[in-house]
Amino acid sequence: MRKKRLYWTLQILGWGIYFFINFITISINPQNLDEATMRISRIEVMVHSPLLLMCSHLILREIIIKRGWLKINIARVIPRILGIIGMSSLIVVALSFAFYSLVGNLATGQALATDILFAFITYVILYVLWATVYFLYHFLETNNRSLKYEAAMNEMHLNQLKSQLNPHFIFNALNSMRALVDEEPTKAKIAITQLSNILRNSLITDKKRVVSFGDELNTVKDYLALESIRFEERLEVSYQIDPKSDGYEIPPMMVQTLVENAIKHGVSNLMQGGLIEIQSVVEHSILILKIRNSGQLMNGQPQRRGRRGVGLINTKERLKLIYGDAASFRIYNENNKFVVTEVKIPQRI
Repeated sequence: MRKKRLYWTLQILGWGIYFFINFITISINPQNLDEATMRISRIEVMVHSPLLLMCSHLILREIIIKRGWLKINIARVIPRILGIIGMSSLIVVALSFAFYSLVGNLATGQALATDILFAFITYVILYVLWATVYFLYHFLETNNRSLKYEAAMNEMHLNQLKSQLNPHFIFNALNSMRALVDEEPTKAKIAITQLSNILRNSLITDKKRVVSFGDELNTVKDYLALESIRFEERLEVSYQIDPKSDGYEIPPMMVQTLVENAIKHGVSNLMQGGLIEIQSVVEHSILILKIRNSGQLMNGQPQRRGRRGVGLINTKERLKLIYGDAASFRIYNENNKFVVTEVKIPQRI
């Protein structure tokens, strides 16, 4: 209903403006026409303006819709629409001049041919403008609908990805606490508090596309505190955080996922344990985040091979959905001692 109302509003407004301009031009009477001739000229304007509207609706629009030209490549449509425009213009010319002959205001000879040619060219130009507006509106509407559909699908996909992360996240935290309950109840209480903070933040950010880097980092610190209890002296944690990083937003639980991956495929596989270092720096309005862990990649895979989880693939997909090509993700060896997971994220405006 809204589209129909808009269509008729534009139809009446467009052809109404054309009628108004012609009517005012005749009323100014630049050629000093007598009153009878001016009256006939006004009647002619009042007749051929509705004819133009009628043909645009009953011929141009109907053919475009019935033949599905709105769904065809525009390069293939142009010759067809020009042909229909030419036919519609000829119909309006024929009807208009038939009316002029009835009211006795029809030229003869060369003057008649000139009038017919001028009228035909004028109507073609008007219908080309009409077709341009008509196709442009439908193109913008289709494009907008596609963007909304894509956004909805992306949102659904992001929610699915986050739902994959939450159980993984919780079970790893619980495993870190399990051995403490009987042996070291004081540390267990601290761990419960830290887990509570993690779960609270997880619930708060569950429906968010992005969270501040500072909030994500606090969650990661609680998680690493739990892991430090489990690994004891085997886990060394280091932070090198650029204060400007707090002004950036990142996908929720992204850093958490990368840290879990670093522990699972790096530190936990080393007898002597190792280092987890979280580093952030801002360069040229880009947040560069590096998760560095002891270990080595073998042929692009972690040192210990096994079933790969959803973590890294999940992170890549979420970055692609939220930032497109503006964000980047890579993993590489550094100095034959560390594996570095590097993420670059632009500042969202």
